[in-house]
Amino acid sequence: MIVDFQTLPETARIWIYQCNRSFSEEEILDISKKLQSFLEGWTAHGADLKAAFEFKYKRFIIIGLDHEKQKATGCSIDASVHFIKQLETTYKVDLLDKLNVSYKQGDYVAYKTLKDFKKMAKDKAVSKNTIVFNHLVQTKAEYLDHWEVPAIDSWHARFFS
Repeated sequence: MIVDFQTLPETARIWIYQCNRSFSEEEILDISKKLQSFLEGWTAHGADLKAAFEFKYKRFIIIGLDHEKQKATGCSIDASVHFIKQLETTYKVDLLDKLNVSYKQGDYVAYKTLKDFKKMAKDKAVSKNTIVFNHLVQTKAEYLDHWEVPAIDSWHARFFS
């Protein structure tokens, strides 16, 4: 069952998929329809999952699940990963590579390999105050409070010592 993202409790489980490029408005509309359809039918052992999604910065797909009602199972998580892989194929994008880094440069969201980001930190092209996207967050509360943070306040901090 799909719900409005804002209505999910702060304890909701969150999955964040960063894209290696910005989605076009047309792609966002198309993917939103596909996400809506997928989440409407998303189940765990035959029970509906109360889920929602949102796009951020034309680059991130965030899926949330109210697991207090019904927890995701291995099969339901596998189904969601399979769905994301289908999006990767259809739109020729990377969504599952967690080793790349997205960060803000003014209003622009940049995307670099971890190796390139480390080099940029070493070369002082980014600083410990650069806003990064911390994809280690697991709940809606963490997402709202600790997803966009200065690099020094995330796992990226190790590159600035």
